[in-house]
Amino acid sequence: MRKPAELRKAEIVASVLTLADKLGPDRVTTGAVSSAIGVTHAAFFRHFPTKADMWQAVAEHIVETMRAAWESARAQQGTPVQRLSGLIAAQLGQIAATPALPMLLFSRELNVENKMLRDAFRDALAGFRDNLVREITAGQKAGALRGDIAAGDLGFLFTSLVQGVAIRWALGARNFNLREEGLRLLDVQLRLLAGKER
Repeated sequence: MRKPAELRKAEIVASVLTLADKLGPDRVTTGAVSSAIGVTHAAFFRHFPTKADMWQAVAEHIVETMRAAWESARAQQGTPVQRLSGLIAAQLGQIAATPALPMLLFSRELNVENKMLRDAFRDALAGFRDNLVREITAGQKAGALRGDIAAGDLGFLFTSLVQGVAIRWALGARNFNLREEGLRLLDVQLRLLAGKER
């Protein structure tokens, strides 16, 4: 029984992410994806005429999912520091749910062969930092975070925390809870950066 096109495309994207995690992004081929979902190569190309089209769909899926998680975190009631923590928890949750993501960021597919993929992730990470900076600025105005450090620099610091713990998790056979460890380290940073009102 033939699946609807959108369902098949979603299945292909999920398979690409599974294979990218298992084999590494640079070793994912259209043939491997076709075999994994049980369709012919010709059937695969009806959905994605090129490998670049496939990766574009993967990037769109990841970015859309991350942005939805950030919006949900920012919609929560609480202080700016609580929303900041929520944003970081949401991003760590997205990485845990998509284990191939850290490898994608450093893959040849991303950095050499596919400018669209590189641009999509660069823009998404900039968007994540922008979300953090908004909450950092609000936290500084409320006196909960030190105001003598530029909010943009703190945005890079917190983004680097997420990326660093994600890389350590990916390289360490995922032998710790990514979200818990990231939030533990975030708490350390927040204590170091606490303003008078925290």
